[in-house]
This record gives sequence, structure tokens and C-alpha cells, in this order.
Amino acid sequence: MAQIVYLNGKFLPIDQAFVPVLDRGFIFGDGVYEVIPVYSRHPFRLEGHLQRLQNSLDGIRLANPHSGAEWTKLIRELVAQNEDDDQYVYLHITRGVAKRDHAFPKNVPATVFMMSNPLTPPPRELCESGVAAVSAIDNRWDRCDIKAIALLPNVLLRQVAVDAGAVETILLRDGMLTEGAASNIFVVEKGVLLAPPKDNHMLPGITYDVVLELAASGGIPCQVGMIAEARVRAADELWLTSSTKEVLAITVLDGKPVGSGKPGPLFRKMYALYQEYKTRVMRVPA
Repeated sequence: MAQIVYLNGKFLPIDQAFVPVLDRGFIFGDGVYEVIPVYSRHPFRLEGHLQRLQNSLDGIRLANPHSGAEWTKLIRELVAQNEDDDQYVYLHITRGVAKRDHAFPKNVPATVFMMSNPLTPPPRELCESGVAAVSAIDNRWDRCDIKAIALLPNVLLRQVAVDAGAVETILLRDGMLTEGAASNIFVVEKGVLLAPPKDNHMLPGITYDVVLELAASGGIPCQVGMIAEARVRAADELWLTSSTKEVLAITVLDGKPVGSGKPGPLFRKMYALYQEYKTRVMRVPA
């Protein structure tokens, strides 16, 4: 079955989808995106994802081309036209096609592209062994809360991990934890789960919210606040979270073991809570 995508009002096979070279997404990286996990063909927290999309569009002063109801219909139709029960929908909006000029073009329709890919949970062995990470200075721009398609800084920072044989790069700005190159990061210290605050230096993750909610309902003490680099390096446990990676324990940072060097007791508790939540809530339509 051919992968079906959506582009500017049409559903079509991906090999028939083309964007003009003067699209501002191609020329300037002028656009935003969103990623929505789908479990058993039900988009998860669609309202929250669409609100984050709206926040990103507002951040770059681009009008939303669709209402919430229209987005919902389009996303559900795209999911229906692709074969996997578990998918993730990638949604991409640019400021459209116009003569190359930094200034916003007038009366130009936005380019809207969506595609769906299979959503595969992390392999069991990674959940049981944990993953390696490296650290780097967070040298991205000051509006990381906007889910912008111009991801070159994240690409370069993530490649630092790939070159080191690691899964993720933990980012530090002015001596404080921000997030991962493609994830949110949590710290466990003396039985307490620590999370960096949502601000302009961190993308507000939907899975980040889920983890904090599960911690609250599951009896895991939690604090949200600035986390100094020294506390990251001395952590009993480190976790990364994202829509596609769910929750993973980081057991090695910059070549040194984190805590015992194995997934810790709070991670094991959170992993169980997350899997139960996925079965009970994520796979049930809102």
C-alpha cells in the first residue's frame, strides 16, 4: 500500500507530492510543524497538539489555515488512508510560495503538508538497559518554544550524540538544563522527579505533561524548576521523553554511568505507569 500524504487540499501518494522551489519553507525555513502520535487509529491529545500548533503559528505571525474542526477531519482522514494502527502524523505549514524576499509576502496562501509514518515503541532491550547520552552547550535561538521547521541547530546538536554512538544530546544553557536535542529531559534526585520549567528555551512537550501527570497520580514526588548542570551530572536517574520514544532511562552521560548505570526504581515505576496509561487512555478515543 502506497504511503498517502496530504498537500494543499489533496490526498495523494507521497511520490506524487511536490513543493515549488520558491516555497519559503525551502528558502528560509519559514514555517512550523507538529507531530501527533496515533494509537489504535486514535490521535492522542489532539486538542493539545493543535493548541501547540496554534502557539507556534502565533509565534511566527502566520495565520492558521484551518479551524480545529478542519484539522481534526483532515488528520483523521490521513490516518484512515494509511495502513498502520499506530502512526505518527507529521504536520508542516510554511508561509507559502513567493519571490525570495525576507519580508512577509502579502496575500499568499500557506503551504500545508501532512504525512503519516508507523509509530513503533522503543525496543524492549532499550527500556531494560537504558541509553547513552552526551551533553553540549545549547546554542539555539531564544524561541525554542516555537516548533519551527528551521531545525539545523537541533540537527547539529543531535549529530554530536550520533557521532559518539549515543541516543541523545542533553542541552545546557548558562549552566542550566534546558532539554534534549529532540526530547525533554527529567532528573531524579533523592527520590524526587525534577523537571525544567516551560519557557522560551524549551519546547513544551505533550509527553512531558503526561509524565508529570502520571507522577502526580502515581505518588512520585515532583518539582518543576531550574536545574543546574551539577545536579544533572550527579543525578540518581536521568530520563528522556518524546512522543516517539515515550520514556527512556539515560544510564550513561558523557561516558560515565548515571547513578547505578542501570534504569532506576523511579524509571521502572514510571515506565509501568506509562504503559498502563497507554493501554487505558491513549488507545481510547477522547
